[in-house]
Amino acid sequence: MALDFADMRALVADLVMPSGASMYVMSGLETARELLRYSFYRYEFATVAVTHSLVALEQVLAERLAVDAPLQDLIGRAAAAGLLPGDLAAELDRGRLLRDRVARGAATSGALRPEGAVVRVRAVFDAVALLLRPLPAAADGGGARAGDRLAVLWEEHLRAPFPESFRGTDIDGVDLILLDADVAGLVRRELGGGLDGDGVAVLWACIAHLERIVPLIDEEYCASYCARLRTAACLAARRHLPAAS
Repeated sequence: MALDFADMRALVADLVMPSGASMYVMSGLETARELLRYSFYRYEFATVAVTHSLVALEQVLAERLAVDAPLQDLIGRAAAAGLLPGDLAAELDRGRLLRDRVARGAATSGALRPEGAVVRVRAVFDAVALLLRPLPAAADGGGARAGDRLAVLWEEHLRAPFPESFRGTDIDGVDLILLDADVAGLVRRELGGGLDGDGVAVLWACIAHLERIVPLIDEEYCASYCARLRTAACLAARRHLPAAS
């Protein structure tokens, strides 16, 4: 807890500007950091710092994923593509939920104290730093490149029978057979020559469905089947992510 204004500098000392950020993003993050410092005098600035930092995050996500979508979808897509770890994505989404509550009048700008706000803003700084890094080169584990990993995983998936007890079953409004067929068609197109922009958009929608339903499946084989389907879809989608500039 900061006892005087000088202590606020230590509170934000680890919020280091990510390398490669645009001037727009740097301005947004710097403003968020300064809002945190000056929340010593007016603690409402702490919540404003979180909401302001999310503006910068949203731009970086939209550019990295090359798609215009709500922040919630962008965070989910980045996590599904392996660009953000799950725990960091969850922390970002908590900040997003707070922003949305403030926008609806369900929370005030005094919702967070500085110590809580710095955790949310630090998550944004960490996420932006990860998103601005180039995609790592595929590791040559046994000679498999990224495309080969998709092909190998897909062959494994094709050998696995669809979970019989879930045939004709909807989970949270999603028909598993139709979803399986949609992903199968898209992955085959990707392996056969590559998806076009519309196909990539449909694939991301399928990934969003899988992200939502896999945690709801309580039967081990079906959960494993759908998790593998999700991984294959993410591998295919990741091939269409633009390189970090």
